[in-house]
Amino acid sequence: MGGREDTAAVIEVSVVIPARDEEQTIGTCIDKARAAFDALGVRGEVVVADSSRDKTREVAEKHGAKVVVPDRHGYGNAFKYAFNHVSGRYIVLGDADDTYDFAEMGRLLEPLMNGEADVVVGTRLKGEIKDGAMPWLHRKVGNPLLTGSLNLFFGAGVSDAHCGFRALTREALGKLRLEASGMEFASEMIVEAARRKLRIEEVPITYYPRKAGDSKLGSFSDGWRHMKFMLIRAPSYLYFAPSLLLGVLGVGLMLLGHFGIDVGYVPGVHTLVLGALFLMAGYQVFLLGLFSKVYGVRMQLFEPDPATDLVLSHLTLERGALVGSVVFFGGVALAITLAAKWVSSGFVELPLNGDDIISFTLIIFGLQTFFSSFFLSMIKDGL
Repeated sequence: MGGREDTAAVIEVSVVIPARDEEQTIGTCIDKARAAFDALGVRGEVVVADSSRDKTREVAEKHGAKVVVPDRHGYGNAFKYAFNHVSGRYIVLGDADDTYDFAEMGRLLEPLMNGEADVVVGTRLKGEIKDGAMPWLHRKVGNPLLTGSLNLFFGAGVSDAHCGFRALTREALGKLRLEASGMEFASEMIVEAARRKLRIEEVPITYYPRKAGDSKLGSFSDGWRHMKFMLIRAPSYLYFAPSLLLGVLGVGLMLLGHFGIDVGYVPGVHTLVLGALFLMAGYQVFLLGLFSKVYGVRMQLFEPDPATDLVLSHLTLERGALVGSVVFFGGVALAITLAAKWVSSGFVELPLNGDDIISFTLIIFGLQTFFSSFFLSMIKDGL
């Protein structure tokens, strides 16, 4: 990930700090990091990725940091750009607003240097949060919700997924596919580490109130960016779980409506219609999940799993189109039978007994399957 070979043999720790208009605190952060190098007995460097309009760059350079200017704005873009300019074997990430104490850097580095972890994340929730450092909404609602979702979706097993004070080995960094441009970069790093089966450890840290200026965080906009990132990369939860629920509910309602099973009331055609609606919606969501999963595997966003392997190896365009055609014409045949009865009755008898709903459902399922087979084939083959 960049870095010059002549300095890579000397620099042990690289501290990367993204900064935007932090002239009042960047110097303090750099001084603390350099003091930590001395306390740990390591040779280090501080790389500041600066996108400021104030004097942050001048202050950072005065305090001995290497300043680079990212080619694009954004929290994630700043880190990705800076990674091309680091030389250390170990890389520490932190913020420029002095909310993280770089004097605690040793806590992050210890598991890495002892070979016990590949990625170390600070946890504010198991450490100490100073008064005024984190709003109640973030501490009690936002952070637990997002961290819990990340653990559920990806099995990361962390308590504070959005802590910006973290460290990783240079080797681990090279294994991560980091593409996020904004604040969701914090989630992406942990998701990628979990996906690559890297060892993730947490250490408690202290979180301090911001000392100057306004926070760059947007509670709802940044929270949504994190959630959106995770949902897109978790098709099993975004698509397949809801489709299963809708499908089971739809089949159940259609059976009740078709056979008139007494469950305290005698369901009729309206129950059948509702069941068909749920079933068709569930099937559509399932197909979207299938497209997402196959595309994600092909683009290396997800790891292949047995279900995806089965689809890629056995679900061909021809087979899908054949199944869709059979279902479609089965529905058409039933519809023709019903229409023939209607004609033979002199256009009088067309009772809503549920067969027409089943017929229309089969027709729609057949069409969806037929045309989806072509789209899925295009995704699989990269056309």
